[in-house]
Amino acid sequence: MKGVKKTDLPTKICPVCQRPFSWRKKWSKTWEEVKYCSERCKRNRTVNHE
Repeated sequence: MKGVKKTDLPTKICPVCQRPFSWRKKWSKTWEEVKYCSERCKRNRTVNHE
């Protein structure tokens, strides 16, 4: 993703908070598996997503 503008990065919608989040460098190898925008949403997934 080198040389890509922030506005052109891929985005997903978090199933817990319903907010969009963008690709991050730390997810470069696992972007297909990323489902949650943050650890907080990942921890709270069963509370809000039943």
